[in-house]
Amino acid sequence: MLARPGTHGPVIHDMNAAAAALGMARGARVTDMRTLVPDLRVEEAEERLDHADLARLSHWCRRWCPWTRTDGADGLMLDTTGADHLWGGEAALIADMRRAFAQLGLTAHIAIAPTVGSAWAFARHGQEKVAVCPPDRLAERLGALPVAALRLDGNTVLLLERLGFRTIAALAEVPRAAMARRFRHGTPLPANPLARLDQAMGRTTEPLVAAAITEPLRSLRTLAEPITEIDSFSHVLDHLMRDLAIQMETRNIGARCLRFSGFRVDGGVSAIQVATSRPSRAPEHLAKLFENRIETLDPGFGFEAMVLDVIDGQDLALTQPDLSGETDTGVALSRLIDRLIARLGRQSVLRPLGHGSHVPERAEVLVPADTAMPGPARATTAKASELPAPHRPLRLLPRPEEVEVLHAIPDGPPARFIWRRQTHRVVRSGGPERIAPEWWREKSIVRLRDYYNVEDSDGRRYWIYREGVAGDGRGGNPHWFMHGLDA
Repeated sequence: MLARPGTHGPVIHDMNAAAAALGMARGARVTDMRTLVPDLRVEEAEERLDHADLARLSHWCRRWCPWTRTDGADGLMLDTTGADHLWGGEAALIADMRRAFAQLGLTAHIAIAPTVGSAWAFARHGQEKVAVCPPDRLAERLGALPVAALRLDGNTVLLLERLGFRTIAALAEVPRAAMARRFRHGTPLPANPLARLDQAMGRTTEPLVAAAITEPLRSLRTLAEPITEIDSFSHVLDHLMRDLAIQMETRNIGARCLRFSGFRVDGGVSAIQVATSRPSRAPEHLAKLFENRIETLDPGFGFEAMVLDVIDGQDLALTQPDLSGETDTGVALSRLIDRLIARLGRQSVLRPLGHGSHVPERAEVLVPADTAMPGPARATTAKASELPAPHRPLRLLPRPEEVEVLHAIPDGPPARFIWRRQTHRVVRSGGPERIAPEWWREKSIVRLRDYYNVEDSDGRRYWIYREGVAGDGRGGNPHWFMHGLDA
């Protein structure tokens, strides 16, 4: 079950079929539902991401008709007028929709009706998952639905039910003058059952206004004759890249992912794709990313057209260069990362990323170098932000290796140790730095660590630790491990 903030605590945002079968409903308080189901699993809803996903799904639905938009937090509206015959009729259109949504792992309740309001009502309050309502039966089938199917707010629905109006048919029998006196002209639509009833019955027009479509960033070149040479591909790519860079600059967009496609004379398509670590619209830099991949294009009997598309673009405002001519010190590094990834592959160019753990081997993970960096963490207090960072070795071993240690005093620093069959005499040491186990992640028998920075007689520096303390009740004698090297 998903929850969102409410006036008096979190309320239900959405739920699965099992929770609905237990009598839970949207808008109910989570604390009240927990009294019915104590082991109820609740996760926080990410409404902003849900709206973004629904908007993308709305654009995806334009495969069936050109007019689509989102409807609230969980619905899509499509105007299929003049498009259903292209799919073989309304029944065939619905069948194709069900198949496509099922492939995405989504369960869709689909309804086709003469008006926007009636389609909304049948999809959400109808007894069938799929409904097609002919115009001549609109009043009959709409009348059997509850008044909540008129897209009214909760207070208005509660008022109508208290007055005895359970269905739309009962509400439609009320004289229009009486309804108009109670719900005056100008009352907001969610609180005006008369206006909503007119919309659902088609007495008032309610056009479906589709969301504006953003033109894709694309550059196309139709060739006079088919080409098959790599040098010709590169020449065409340079022209397409310059044209695309002008489009991106006009719209203040930088590319994160580009696709270069060639359309063959036999109808086939061959394409290559590159990505960048940060938005960019520099044509020279972007063109170099294709250098090592352009030879993988398969022209067959020749390409008769070539296209360069921005698959993923992000906002990239103009920047003012400084006196040296540089605009950002990170641009050169990001371009180097892009070229290395284009040459070696994404999984071969990695960088460490903080992982939110104080245990050294878990404090960082290796991720692809073009992964977006998270925002800087803000210190909880000014005093905490001034604490010096603890020492960490230049090289951390993949896993700690056990060593044999001799020490002058119990629980003191090592005086000599044997590692990988080599004996090292310690001349300097620093520490200890005590690191406790993560009690929320590990078992209670895990022992704490005391880390030491040591230097041997040859000047080599090591980072070793003692696992456990004598008498801690979590095992026998402490053990020593090598964990890192400084030189």
